[in-house]
Amino acid sequence: MPPKTSPLPPVDPQTLRAFAAVAREGSVSRAALRLHLSQPAVSLQLKSLAQATGLQLFTRTPQGMVLTADGAALLPVAEKALTALGDFGQAAAGLHHTVRGTLRIGTILDPEFTRLGAFLKQLVAQNPQVGTELRQGMSGDVLALVERGDLDVGFFLNLPDDPPEPRYRLRPLTRFTYRVLAPAGWGPQVVGKDWKALAALPWLATPAASAHHRLQRRVFGPGSLTGLSPHRVALVDQEASMLDLVKSGVGLSLVRDAIAMREAQARGLVIADQVSLACELSFVCLAERAGEPVIEAAWGALDAVWG
Repeated sequence: MPPKTSPLPPVDPQTLRAFAAVAREGSVSRAALRLHLSQPAVSLQLKSLAQATGLQLFTRTPQGMVLTADGAALLPVAEKALTALGDFGQAAAGLHHTVRGTLRIGTILDPEFTRLGAFLKQLVAQNPQVGTELRQGMSGDVLALVERGDLDVGFFLNLPDDPPEPRYRLRPLTRFTYRVLAPAGWGPQVVGKDWKALAALPWLATPAASAHHRLQRRVFGPGSLTGLSPHRVALVDQEASMLDLVKSGVGLSLVRDAIAMREAQARGLVIADQVSLACELSFVCLAERAGEPVIEAAWGALDAVWG
């Protein structure tokens, strides 16, 4: 059996630094300058390390300090230990700046349009200790939940000429257009027609929390562009359901321009060519919470995705 050896007492990191510095510089004086210590202090640390290990680590020559075989064997181990200590310090310092928590996000429409996947990927890549909770809803519902504090941030559809609301921090992402989409075969009723003519046709209505509802109020009802109230034949709260009812010939609906053009080309649905309404996709949080670390992290990921 090999002889038992007593464990060495813990070695002070500064002693290891002195050993490595003398080994690299080949001189106690140059090592002392490098470490901003006095020569006697460095010599004392070398003596302490030699006593702790029971090994001769250097040979003094006219050219300077030369590592012995034992010293040369211990040098890479000492350097590895010093690197590990540095890594530990950096990791500990980094934790002071690590964002932790859960970000509750209100989502609307389809993920492709809001770039939701790219946003979440960027958020997690930049902040691996941030979790997310998603809640899908209508634009107005998302805003109400942000207002109540049930959501931290959310996507929101606002009208470009809406007055700014100081209690929110709003980040415009992209502007797009809503078009009026009609069933196939309705060309004579909608092509070349203005809002007043379109008001006489059956329409699909949406709940008050929907951006469609706010858009329709601009052109229909008291104080609107037309002052007329159209005949609303169904109340629908999902964009996919609205599109299906248009395909089925039930009535007109507001549809995002890209979807309207796709459906016109693929299924012969008809776009009213004389009218449109502008809208804007935005990202929102309460202004008083904008400085919270998790919300700031969301804004940083959003900027990376949307520019």
